[in-house]
Amino acid sequence: MDTDTVAPSPTAQPLHFHRTAQPAASQAQPRWRVQAVADLLDLPFTELMFQAQTVHRQHFDPTEVELATLLSIKTGGCPEDCGYCPQSAHHPTGVAATKMMTPEAVREAVLGAKAAGATRFCMGAAWRAPKDRDVEAVAELVRTIKAEGLEACATLGMLEQRHADALRDAGLDYYNHNLDSAPDFYGDIITTRDYQDRLDTLARVRSAGVKVCSGGIVGMGESRLQRAGLIAELANLSPYPESVPINHLVKVAGTPLADQPDLDPLEFVRTIAVARITMPTARVRLSAGRRQMSDAVQALCFAAGANSIFYGDKLLVTGNPDVAADQALLARLGMTARGVAAA
Repeated sequence: MDTDTVAPSPTAQPLHFHRTAQPAASQAQPRWRVQAVADLLDLPFTELMFQAQTVHRQHFDPTEVELATLLSIKTGGCPEDCGYCPQSAHHPTGVAATKMMTPEAVREAVLGAKAAGATRFCMGAAWRAPKDRDVEAVAELVRTIKAEGLEACATLGMLEQRHADALRDAGLDYYNHNLDSAPDFYGDIITTRDYQDRLDTLARVRSAGVKVCSGGIVGMGESRLQRAGLIAELANLSPYPESVPINHLVKVAGTPLADQPDLDPLEFVRTIAVARITMPTARVRLSAGRRQMSDAVQALCFAAGANSIFYGDKLLVTGNPDVAADQALLARLGMTARGVAAA
């Protein structure tokens, strides 16, 4: 469905939250004020879950989940200082910098992901922004993915317009560039790039005609109001992202956030639910942090409207539930994987 024109129906929002309308010359998508999103987060848990399930069922089969695999094609040595990231050269995490993987090695990983049921293959590289030669190499990897019939996604840092266009021409389906946090919390986590840099990259991706994958990380010490600010920022993009990964902070020794207190698991579920309500036709993905979640918490996330997961034993350089464990959980929940892409 068109994410520009579809909004939650009145039955999905029985309470009267205030939303500011788009200017006439702008997209038709509703504009969510931060306080309106905060009001959703503050709802009684059962009421919030009901609203999220109502919206989810209007646009998706609630028993279906998309399986995506993430591979680090170039690890470590990143010049950015993101406080959560073990790949930052600023943090003593023991993650060694590597060269980019070869097309042959990536193809082997793609075939393994496809055999395990994944329909989207995502590649991550630890760059601030890729150079021309980097984009040329990634374009070859995109063609490798597409040749096997999977959707291709990449996260490479900030993009120039010519780079976004080149990746589109190679067949890239999605580009991931997370906003990470609300604008007023961003400077507490990252100092080597501005929030506007992230928005500019997303605008270039849109201009190239590539679908947007963008979300954030919760549990970094932000307030509930700042979580609302992150969701509002994403929901107010025109159009909002087709794919919205919600990450739970993975605390890695050596990073500034290694000792961050744990987030209440129900607060994470609330964030999933509000992402679903405010971005009704997006794929809302359970991303980093699933290994620390119980099966019950993951089940609540699916009930709240999550319908995509990263699938495989590693996310870039941090652990993830293995394939067998995920298959067993989905079977216990009576959920099915989204159909495998045609070769």
